[in-house]
Amino acid sequence: MSDQPRDDGQPEDEFRDMLRAFLSGNSDIDPSRLASAAGLPSDPAAVSNLMQQLQNAMQASGDGIDWTAAERQAVELAGQGGTSVTDQARAQYDQVLHVSSLWLDEATSLGDSAHAPGLMTRAEWAKATTPVWSQLAEPVASSISDALTSVLQEQAPEEMSGMLAGASQLMRNLGGTLFAMQLGQIIGRLSREVVSGGDVGIPLLDEGRAVLVPQNIAEFGEGLDIPDDQVQLYLAVRELAHARLFRHARWLRLHLISSIRDFARGISIDTSRLEELAAGFDPQNPEELRDAMASGALIPPRTEQQEHALARIETTLALIEGWVDVVTANASSRLPTWNAVAETVRRRRATGGPAESAFGALIGLELRPRRLREAAAMWQQVTDAVGVEQRDALWSHPDVMPTGEDVDDPAALIARLTAGAPEPDEMDQALEELLRAEEKSGDAEGDDAKGDDGSDPGDQPPVV
Repeated sequence: MSDQPRDDGQPEDEFRDMLRAFLSGNSDIDPSRLASAAGLPSDPAAVSNLMQQLQNAMQASGDGIDWTAAERQAVELAGQGGTSVTDQARAQYDQVLHVSSLWLDEATSLGDSAHAPGLMTRAEWAKATTPVWSQLAEPVASSISDALTSVLQEQAPEEMSGMLAGASQLMRNLGGTLFAMQLGQIIGRLSREVVSGGDVGIPLLDEGRAVLVPQNIAEFGEGLDIPDDQVQLYLAVRELAHARLFRHARWLRLHLISSIRDFARGISIDTSRLEELAAGFDPQNPEELRDAMASGALIPPRTEQQEHALARIETTLALIEGWVDVVTANASSRLPTWNAVAETVRRRRATGGPAESAFGALIGLELRPRRLREAAAMWQQVTDAVGVEQRDALWSHPDVMPTGEDVDDPAALIARLTAGAPEPDEMDQALEELLRAEEKSGDAEGDDAKGDDGSDPGDQPPVV
């Protein structure tokens, strides 16, 4: 009788009942192991949270990924061990941000952000940045969820095919929820590593918004043997410079995020690897699926087209970070230890933190630019050759932004920027002569309209 559909004619309800039995604890699958497979702690609270999120996914009527699961997971993890921002810290950072803004005014022609800079706790940072992380991860999450659904349907025993035939949406929702919760874990861990809103290079907050995370800045400065105020000033200058750039180049944020999403959308999932996992899936050892997702094993090697797309993204990231580096160095040169802090930032950025590496594996894209030093060297040479204002004007439009070739050959870029106006051709000369003639004609008419003393009759006082 169990092989027959239910009286209401919906065979997928049998599959739903199976899942419901599992979520209520009436199955052979250990929920704590499933929590571990999702990248979550296996303590009772985490397991209970996972079960609740999966139950919500079962009840969802839509066919998309519920990213609120990622936000809740990220905020919960970020709040563990986090501290609030005290009034004393706010007063101190108000002064730091004010001084940093004054220094930046001398180092860049780009104006201050319309948004007042602020401070955030780890949990606030996690909540505020989850929407952008979700945008970046969504294409890969959808691909993995759809591929997993397809493979499980193909690998299912014949007697279960009727159950699974109408349950694809349900399975995509469940798979998407597991992916979202794993992303939330990564964001929560990132909240313990970042020192500001633009720390990872991409604009995670609203356009032109600068934010510092005081708790993480304090931990960043531990062991550096550098006064705290100097660390704070340098990192504040960096964050404000990043915010000014994205406020001025309003096209840049959409351009960068769209490029990353387009790259992620082009990623295909290795279904043969998924088929191997499905064929040998052990309900008591679901960590194998988690490890495959987290390590990027389900994402095949990049195609030549993807390599070119990735090179363009890395060039954009390198140009952004390189410009910020040069502007920050010039603005913070008053600090005796600025170079030591800058080198620490460079080493930290070159390696990336564990959570950032996990995100890169999850979506198949590392966010750390490989050509940062070359891009910074190019920006410094441009600054020395043409000055701050002309350098910053290169961000006015994507068509004039430097390219990877300019990073390779800064001298060619500088030659274009310093070249004089081209010699006018015959057409230009004829047009210039015509304009001069019209200008002289206009001047003559103006002189005729004036009195003998050169004054305009309309300026004379009325006769009484």
